[in-house]
Amino acid sequence: MNKTIKIIKNLLMLLLVVSNANFASAQGKAQKPRVFILSDGEIDDECSMVRCLLYANDFEIEGIITTSSQYHWQGHKWAGDGWMAPYLDAYQQVYPNLIKHDAAYPKPDYLRERTVLGNVKIEGEMDDVTAGSQLIVKVLLDQSDSRPIWMQAWGGTNTLARALKSIEKEHPERMEEVAKKMRFFFIWEQDSTYQSYIKPHWGKYNILTIISDQFEAIAYRWKNTQPKEMYQYYRADWMKKNILENRGPLSSLYKAHKIGDEGFEEGDFRSEGDSPAFMHQINTGLRNLENPDWGGWGGRYVKVRGNTWLDPVPDKGYAYPEGRWWGNNGWGRMSSKRGNTAETDSMHRKYFEPIWRWSPAFQNDFAARAAWCVKSYAGANHHPIVKLENALAISAKPGEKIKLSAKGTLDPDGDQLSYSWWEYQDADSNHDVVRLKGNFKQKAYFIVPSEAKAGNTIHIICEVSDNGTPKLTRYQRVVLTIQ
Repeated sequence: MNKTIKIIKNLLMLLLVVSNANFASAQGKAQKPRVFILSDGEIDDECSMVRCLLYANDFEIEGIITTSSQYHWQGHKWAGDGWMAPYLDAYQQVYPNLIKHDAAYPKPDYLRERTVLGNVKIEGEMDDVTAGSQLIVKVLLDQSDSRPIWMQAWGGTNTLARALKSIEKEHPERMEEVAKKMRFFFIWEQDSTYQSYIKPHWGKYNILTIISDQFEAIAYRWKNTQPKEMYQYYRADWMKKNILENRGPLSSLYKAHKIGDEGFEEGDFRSEGDSPAFMHQINTGLRNLENPDWGGWGGRYVKVRGNTWLDPVPDKGYAYPEGRWWGNNGWGRMSSKRGNTAETDSMHRKYFEPIWRWSPAFQNDFAARAAWCVKSYAGANHHPIVKLENALAISAKPGEKIKLSAKGTLDPDGDQLSYSWWEYQDADSNHDVVRLKGNFKQKAYFIVPSEAKAGNTIHIICEVSDNGTPKLTRYQRVVLTIQ
């Protein structure tokens, strides 16, 4: 009875949160990222799509466009022009249950209307105007919504390049306006069109561009990139229990490893090399959308040149290539090849850590979403809502005491919550370690290091987990700037 009363109380609080969010939206503030998905339909794209559709309530999908890549095009290892159809059909079947957990899930017909074919004839083809390129043009030219749009290239960038070429040709006076809307997240450069067209013609607008190589932390070679202590979240027993069995038609489409796959058991996690592209846009409270260097579920990236962000290479003497960042020169890809002795195991592990460090959290979250497909609201788990009493941006002088409080944090299911305050040192520009006090309590504090230099930053993460099944985690990040 007490737990039921607590759940009702928390649901009322959640209604207040939603009301406030609606008010903010009415004031013109963006509440959800807008995204375009450009996919070549590879097996790991199909696996990523299962997870992506389970998070379709967390962003606004403007389009799902099939494109080509260096690996796949019509007539070459092609999944078929209509590879998305069974996934949308399965989504339609689980949709009535998903909206019991969040009414923000898009209607199946909405997704179908926005799932179209792009430039797929051959790798890098960008001559033809296609349904995919036209949809991108339409959305980018729409002046009724100026919110940023994340262009996710799970495959090649050629359909995006074709769309931008059409805008340059037909609306050159609007190029700067369009550029301000766009954010790029590429899983490697899987064809040459970013280098041959997009960068030369649109580079002057400094479009934020993240190009990921550390995605391999959850791609085909995950056993070569994840530390062994993380394997438990990818093995067959975990996958069968949480994703593959008794989770409805969408999860049943997930293409895990089969009998006979070398080095793997039937049901082992296979590959989701494209998932970091949208995991970067899931609002977990880590605030990684504010700066790629801050780090989140989709990885952490450093500014290499202009507005281009690549993977942080743990070798101080390393020189990033000037051009394409892809399978032939990505540091992680090269260090993963058999027989490579140029990098140490510790460097290899460090390179992929910005993604694998979150494995327990994002895999358990995936499991919870899969359960939403078949379970009632009361029978499933939902993540905590983390609220801090202190400001998220703080300025302070060396020697000052900083008080932190997560009072007001709640769990929609009435679960017990555990707290962990920790310093995300990789994101810091300050080099002195912070000594947190009360870091496993709702309230904590620390003293700004006496040697901290003005202008440097300290990143403190408030990590909150419930005791539900599966255990779910959310965060808030406090960024302190030294005065």
